[in-house]
Amino acid sequence: MKIALLGYGKMGKAVEKIALAKGHEIVYKVSLENSFDFMPISLQNVDVAIDFSMPDAAVENINKCFEAKVPLVIGTTGWYDQFDKIKSRCLSEEQSMVHSTNFSVGVNIFFKLNKLLAKMMAEQEDYDVMIEEIHHTEKKDHPSGTALTLVNQILAESKFKDSYKGRLIYNENTPSQSLKPNELLIESKRVADVTGDHFVKYESVIDGIEIRHVAKSRYGFAKGAVLAAEWLIGKKGIYTMEDILNL
Repeated sequence: MKIALLGYGKMGKAVEKIALAKGHEIVYKVSLENSFDFMPISLQNVDVAIDFSMPDAAVENINKCFEAKVPLVIGTTGWYDQFDKIKSRCLSEEQSMVHSTNFSVGVNIFFKLNKLLAKMMAEQEDYDVMIEEIHHTEKKDHPSGTALTLVNQILAESKFKDSYKGRLIYNENTPSQSLKPNELLIESKRVADVTGDHFVKYESVIDGIEIRHVAKSRYGFAKGAVLAAEWLIGKKGIYTMEDILNL
């Protein structure tokens, strides 16, 4: 495949390494230095684009790929408030797109486990539930896209929670927040050199239940994104990693 990398930071470089190792070709890269030059015509020799850019650039990048009729794999988060509009354009124009808040195969299995546990705990009123996510200090959005996927899965099943409240923690002196009984807490911690750590915790006065995913490097995300790009070729529509992994 001939691939365009939309975003050439740490994730873009990890994708490049995986793609080249699998025999693919990187024919175009968008970085901070040349982002203003990126136009739909820039994608004329591209089979698929992979976007790990910035939240404020993601929607524009998606629309440029649609205009160029280039399939897109997007791992950038922080743009999902415009998801309905993007989905509508993708389907109406018969475009091709895979989106995910996390392309790691392990995380998507973790999502499946979270759905199952949420369904089992839905009527257990003695347990309170919260999510904790830890990322490197360079991460721009909070809560993480992965944490938001987890919370939405829980809220879809819970009889007791119908909204969430986020709390960003940079140090131990960060003041605590009061919660209403119907609110689910997401604690977002920013620590140097942490790739990604997510916990879902159910606690009662008697015991606790916890599931956790630990990302040991960025290459799990990159490998999943390249897998998604390979899978997307020749397809039309909007997909997620659940479709690719048959979860």
